[in-house]
Amino acid sequence: MSLKALAVTLFLILVAGVIFALRPDFDLAAASWFFRDGRFAGSGAGERMLRRFFYYAPLVVPLAMILLWLLPKVGAKIPTRFVPANRSMVFLFTSLLAGPWLLVNVALKEHSSRPRPNQIVQHAGKSEFRPWHRFDGACATNCSFVSGEVATSSWLVAPASLLPAPWNVPAIGAAILLAAATGALRMAFGGHFLSDVIFAILFTLLVCQLMHALIMRGRRPQA
Repeated sequence: MSLKALAVTLFLILVAGVIFALRPDFDLAAASWFFRDGRFAGSGAGERMLRRFFYYAPLVVPLAMILLWLLPKVGAKIPTRFVPANRSMVFLFTSLLAGPWLLVNVALKEHSSRPRPNQIVQHAGKSEFRPWHRFDGACATNCSFVSGEVATSSWLVAPASLLPAPWNVPAIGAAILLAAATGALRMAFGGHFLSDVIFAILFTLLVCQLMHALIMRGRRPQA
């Protein structure tokens, strides 16, 4: 991951922050698109099953990486190119802990106080809407800003970035598409605003890029 990519991510965070601060109605409009006939669209059995898939699918990757890393240590014979390097494992799990867990679930979700779309008065709830930058809402814990599930899906850019060229670029793109699909589904459930989704992706990308720069230090991607 290059310094140029890091600069682009920081720029996108700034742009998103300004847009959603000046036009918080964009969040309300996007949320209302999923709200029909007094309920959110993602309340059916199919949507719940799809949500479980999006929830657990990203967890398969770190489990597979741990397995590939451990197998040679217990005598299993597998091709060396499939065994993650120790530094790669440090990068993967440091970025996972620092991004989706620490920044998103511990810092932001527990202190942003932002009510979810299905909790605000515009959607038959009891709480007042709050823009992303107003940390004075009625939510006490596990709040809307930002999406933890989207952040976890976005973290897949970390293992994708370790793939050799040319596979790393489409893999990173696929990870971002998965995160966007996860975000759209969470919005359909009334669980998150559009800005929650966008910032979850961008913040996780930023953490992964910083961890890559600190830990990998320019090492070439490996299979």
